[in-house]
Amino acid sequence: MKTLLNLIWLVLSGFWLFLGYLVAGLLLCITIIGIPFGLAAFRIGLYALWPFGQTVVDRRDAGAPSCIGNVLWLILAGWWLALGHIITGVALCITIIGIPFGIANFKLIPVSLMPLGKEIVPTDQPFAAR
Repeated sequence: MKTLLNLIWLVLSGFWLFLGYLVAGLLLCITIIGIPFGLAAFRIGLYALWPFGQTVVDRRDAGAPSCIGNVLWLILAGWWLALGHIITGVALCITIIGIPFGIANFKLIPVSLMPLGKEIVPTDQPFAAR
């Protein structure tokens, strides 16, 4: 079932989200300071490409630099991304067929708000990364 949902998601919105996060990641990687943020954008983009069957877990080895980076990300880009995912998630939940896709958009909100110090793992092994 998750393969079917991922394929429909890919055609309807996942590919465009992936491209957006890919472009943002490439632009962020231009500077040395932006490389961690660019890598986070790539990670979110891959998660946006195939959201069904994956989940986000916190990394235990993430320390103070990821916390400071998350605050910068939240101020500069995170809340805009989260707002976009909220709006599209609500719009998708209007129809019965769109509810799973709206929920997938809501799953992207926490990682788009604070992506540093997170890891994306398959849902059947959410504690394997720890």
